[in-house]
Amino acid sequence: MKLTAEDVVRLFEEDERARRRLAELLVSEPGVRLAIINAVLRDVATRGDLERLAASLRGDLERLEASLREGMKALEARVSGLEQRISGLERRISRLEGQLSLFVKLFAAFNLPTLLGVVGILLKMALAP
Repeated sequence: MKLTAEDVVRLFEEDERARRRLAELLVSEPGVRLAIINAVLRDVATRGDLERLAASLRGDLERLEASLREGMKALEARVSGLEQRISGLERRISRLEGQLSLFVKLFAAFNLPTLLGVVGILLKMALAP
């Protein structure tokens, strides 16, 4: 009977003790151990990797903070401009109210005597036989 690689794998899957012995044998060989360590290290983050990531994140946060500050300053400038425009509109409306009040008073002052005269004439005509 010919033993294939698939058969060997299946045998190791079935026998936990044999898997453990194979791992111990592989780790005890310096060349194999070094190859395993190098393969694992490719997937493990080192302290240097973490420091570079932290530095990158700090840089990103600083840029984001600067961008937010710039946006806030622009927003403050726009709000200040809007406040000035609203203040100007309030002054204009106040002047318009004053002018409208004066117009109503003048209208009443000029037209009230005429209206009273017309009402008097109409009453005289209506009450006089």
